[in-house]
Amino acid sequence: MVRVLICDDQDIVREGMHAILKTSPEMEVVGVAGDGAEALELISQTRPDVVLMDLKMPIMNGIQATQQIRTRYPEVRVLVLTTYDADEWVFDAIRSGAAGYLLKDTPREALIEAIKGTAMGKTHVDPNVAGKLFTQVSKTPGMVDTTIADKLSERERQVLSLLAGGLSNADIAAKLYLSEGTVRNYVSAIFSKLDVSDRTQAAVLALRYGLADWQDQ
Repeated sequence: MVRVLICDDQDIVREGMHAILKTSPEMEVVGVAGDGAEALELISQTRPDVVLMDLKMPIMNGIQATQQIRTRYPEVRVLVLTTYDADEWVFDAIRSGAAGYLLKDTPREALIEAIKGTAMGKTHVDPNVAGKLFTQVSKTPGMVDTTIADKLSERERQVLSLLAGGLSNADIAAKLYLSEGTVRNYVSAIFSKLDVSDRTQAAVLALRYGLADWQDQ
């Protein structure tokens, strides 16, 4: 059962999301919030696995709330669900530590699968948003720093590549024939060596520095 907190400033959206998630026996909506500040208060009471986070809200917007959640409740994953696909919103959300970025026109089945995947550690990004991200990280010539790759062992580069592809620790373990605990250790080492705090930041670095193209031989 995935425990979900919905954060959106529009009543009709909160009600709609609640109705959609109720159709899945694997989802439990543990709370709804109208802004980021209210979401932070509810997290301490409801302990959700995933927060569905809108971005443009009064009092505390989704970017600010995501930053606070990642700092205060690192075990809680934030899946952005918004109408905004403008570059500045996408990049700010990723930098703030969002685990994924979807638009509100995402089909019901895809939304439910994304929430389940997010709870398991996967990264889900709307295809239109992914295009902006790939364009941004690939259009800056001269950024490649070979010392990034040099920091990582061959196995760590393999784990990072699969992580950047959205695989969970369990998926990576199965792919590389490792235990899940061993993969967790590799992921922790990667975070430390790349000086990042979450999977999304690591994935962005992998894309930026060409470390997301490892293929199984």
